[in-house]
Amino acid sequence: MASLQSTALAKINLTLRIVGRRADGYHDIVSLVAFADVGDLLQLVPGERLDLYVAGPNAAAIGDTNDNLVLLAAHALGQRVNNMKLGRFELTKHLPIGAGLGGGSADAAAAFRLLAEANNMRIDDPRILTAAAEIGADVAVCIDQKARVMSGIGTKLSDPLQLPALPAVIVFPSVPVPTNEMFSIYDELGLESISGNYPDHPEAHAIPLERGKFIAFLNTQTNDLARATHSFTPIVAIVEERLHQTPEVRLVRMTGSGSSVFAIYDSLEQAKNAADVIHRDHPDWWVTATTLR
Repeated sequence: MASLQSTALAKINLTLRIVGRRADGYHDIVSLVAFADVGDLLQLVPGERLDLYVAGPNAAAIGDTNDNLVLLAAHALGQRVNNMKLGRFELTKHLPIGAGLGGGSADAAAAFRLLAEANNMRIDDPRILTAAAEIGADVAVCIDQKARVMSGIGTKLSDPLQLPALPAVIVFPSVPVPTNEMFSIYDELGLESISGNYPDHPEAHAIPLERGKFIAFLNTQTNDLARATHSFTPIVAIVEERLHQTPEVRLVRMTGSGSSVFAIYDSLEQAKNAADVIHRDHPDWWVTATTLR
């Protein structure tokens, strides 16, 4: 069998509301998730031995590959599928680590897609979905890389949404942020969702998808973790302010637990111009113009 490959797209939380903290320590959330057209590349070279090789501009930040989510995904699925065909994974790591872009979860989801293809399995096979939930709460939403509302701890997914194309800039200021710690800070500070000051997050079917109305909807929403992340690293607020200063910007928001921030524009040309200026002024930041869908 020839080698197989899949792109692991960056995950963007267009909205992120924290509903509450559960008895098991997890948080119930509601989040509208989209995907950028930038990401990592994962290949599977079929063979007898399971292995992982990492290359690319952000490979050095991964460290020990033994606990990489790609291998953990393969082990989790292998426990559920007898005589599963495996092989050597080759990961080209373009997305930065600890940036709030769901890179590790996207890589795990890509591994599930490749293993499904190699073993003639449907991607919605219950064994894959169960294994995905074991690896991480947001792996499931990354499997088919379609915009959805996710809720609960992140494993409850709406039907896919056909969002308008959203030209955007994503900026990661090279400060990794640990997601679990941001949730802990949120709890320790006694923060509450600012949903009391904004309309409650609607069900997926109630979100307006016409471009103008959709952007207006996004501006009624928020990322509840932003205040916790601001207290952890002030650079997030600096990035937000810098993006607010770019011409024709329609929305600026942190994604996930940070520290990446995205901004939405009306055209890809506007996004590219903004990205060029920010990259020139801050060459140490990871900056990319992209389209969110």
